[in-house]
Amino acid sequence: MGHRLTKIYTRTGDNGTTGLADGSRVEKDHPRLEVIGDLDELNSSIGMILYHPLHEVVRNCLTDIQHLLFDIGAELSIPGRETLTAANVSSLETILDEFNAGLPPLKEFILPGGNPAAATCHLARAVCRRAERHLVLLNHYESVNQHTLAYINRLSDLLFVIARLLSRETDTNEVQWKKSGNR
Repeated sequence: MGHRLTKIYTRTGDNGTTGLADGSRVEKDHPRLEVIGDLDELNSSIGMILYHPLHEVVRNCLTDIQHLLFDIGAELSIPGRETLTAANVSSLETILDEFNAGLPPLKEFILPGGNPAAATCHLARAVCRRAERHLVLLNHYESVNQHTLAYINRLSDLLFVIARLLSRETDTNEVQWKKSGNR
């Protein structure tokens, strides 16, 4: 494969626009770019989780997700393109069910935290929820792949479950939310 980037800066975005993969240009604050930026931040957050010691199955899962997030970014960089399928969503649901099976049911909301790896996973979950909100906003203006919407929704759930798993691995108690006046 040839070089994708021979020069890091091009000066073409100095006027506040950026090029999409189909050759069109959009403003840098366009909803499409908000989502792409959120996905980049999400991918970086997952990279921070991977910095921590993890079970191989969790590490492989998160690495696969990082690759798929690049696929989603590519999908969004070409308006009208659809890359993700129902199989991607189904696969994520299977993993989510497997990881969640060993966890105790939740009776209350839990506060983000636990240990450094779990806290980082909670942060990635929050970034994922923002990406989802921006994806929904984009969908108000332009058609978005419904499988991508479902995948990002499930991904935030998976990150929540992984955060719970990571807390349990170090016997860190989950702090349950207590309503004001009950603390």
